[in-house]
Amino acid sequence: MKIVIAALVLIVLVPVWTVAANLHSNTKPLFFIERNKNKNIVQYDVQLIENNDIRELSPVIVYWILENGKQEELSMIEKKYAYGIDSQKKLGKNQFGILLVALKDRKIIVKKIKGSYKAVLSIGGKYSILKKVYINSEERSIGMPKVLYIDLFGWDIKKNLPITERISI
Repeated sequence: MKIVIAALVLIVLVPVWTVAANLHSNTKPLFFIERNKNKNIVQYDVQLIENNDIRELSPVIVYWILENGKQEELSMIEKKYAYGIDSQKKLGKNQFGILLVALKDRKIIVKKIKGSYKAVLSIGGKYSILKKVYINSEERSIGMPKVLYIDLFGWDIKKNLPITERISI
């Protein structure tokens, strides 16, 4: 009986694992978050379908890349209060607007620029491609860490130059 139950579980779960593996196999990196806490980064990728169009359901995914190179999903608390995606809305063909939990006042537009997908937003008042976010925080004895500031690093599209902005909290 145990063998039959195990076989049924495998029959049901193998397609789910296959779909999950396929979702991460056709992705392109958009940007990442570094922190002063350790060398783990939070990676944001756009999911693509066969013809290189953006996947319509949950087009942007987020996950940890640990110091040792392994990947891990974010915890529910991390998704809800720190690094998750608050909303993803289709703006047009292969164009989505996303809001991050940590940057709710900055709409990020994911769209194709010069043949590859980029995350575009205002950095220092300039229309820019987002490359990296750096979060400096301090640990507290109780509760969540306190964010001191957030740095945005990108590329000014008009001037074709690097650009940064510090957001003080």
